[in-house]
Amino acid sequence: MKRLFGARARLRWIHLILGGALSMPYVLLGSVFVGPFMGNQNILTSTSLQFAAFGVALPMATLTAFFPLVSPLSVGAVRALCGVPREGLADGPARSGPARVRTAIWFTLHLGLGGIISGMTLAVPPFAGALIVLPLLTRLRDTPLALPEVFDHTWALALAPVAGVAILVALAACAALAGALLARWAPVLLGPTPADRLAAAERRAADLAVRNRLARELHDSVGHALSAVTLQAGAARRVLDSDVEFVREALTAIEETTRRTVGELDAVLGLLRHGEDSAGELPGPTLDVLDDLLARSGVKVAYAQDGDPAVRAPGPVSREAYRIVQEGLSNALRHGAAAPVSLRIALNGEELEIVMENPLPDRAPVVRPGGGRGLPGIAERATLLGGHAEAGPYGDVWRLTARLPVSGGGDAR
Repeated sequence: MKRLFGARARLRWIHLILGGALSMPYVLLGSVFVGPFMGNQNILTSTSLQFAAFGVALPMATLTAFFPLVSPLSVGAVRALCGVPREGLADGPARSGPARVRTAIWFTLHLGLGGIISGMTLAVPPFAGALIVLPLLTRLRDTPLALPEVFDHTWALALAPVAGVAILVALAACAALAGALLARWAPVLLGPTPADRLAAAERRAADLAVRNRLARELHDSVGHALSAVTLQAGAARRVLDSDVEFVREALTAIEETTRRTVGELDAVLGLLRHGEDSAGELPGPTLDVLDDLLARSGVKVAYAQDGDPAVRAPGPVSREAYRIVQEGLSNALRHGAAAPVSLRIALNGEELEIVMENPLPDRAPVVRPGGGRGLPGIAERATLLGGHAEAGPYGDVWRLTARLPVSGGGDAR
């Protein structure tokens, strides 16, 4: 009985009645066309005129279903009332020819079955109710209701309530069957096309790419700041009683580093709050402020540049180059402690080259939980710009090399 009178069955019944209500304007318009051919009969009193108008109404409904907005309205009704999973239905208006044809078939099917079930819902319950109460109201047999002669028999009157209940159950069964049929065909007729699925996959891939970029920004910015602050705080603690001036400089550097990092963190989180449409151009420092980074890095850096990369490198290339240098310094801080670092950035023709070297540690580096994303992140940044990066031991030093193409960098994300 749950399939006939449960919550889902009732919602699907409402969906069918909605289809019947939508079919009424078409039926009334159809009666205008077929009325003259049937003697201008009243549609409310002529069953034949009603069926004829209904037959004319369905083709007219099919034609109007080619409008693009019919698809999202139908999808909204199906999602709310038919219990069809969201991913099984297409979003947005139908734009391609095959999608509009399928929507037209669905709209016609919905209005056709809805009109039939709505008519049955209006006509059957009063008749079934009369059968149920017929044995109790003997006077009805003497009224001009044109009851069949069979009800003159006692056994017929005794079975009349059973017949009335059976008719109501049959009506519920017809509504449940029609509702299940529409729910089954909804993903077929209103489901996404291959082009829709491809577009959805592209949107998911773009969203994942944006999230990965934001995660990489947070990792590089916050990771470097924590490494630098940890090193500076440790150095200040060791000379706390002997070198007050050094401690003051270290605390100033820690304050500046944390303030700058909080600003970058707020900018990235702002992009997450406003959605991926705001994340086409990620905010961040460029090579223009590289000197400030080197001064606050917590490690001695011998820096040399060639070709004025801070001025000539396009914005996206300059931002990625800054992050690559920042991550290289973070790795040097983690694994090389306070060992000096040499950095060279050169703009050679159409390529920006970054070379960073620091002495290899005397002992194997400690791998921290959650680490290991720095070097892959550098490689990803270089690859996204059409370049490449590599890192590894080279003699007695650790060398990081990145080459970023300058041409076309202004369009890179």
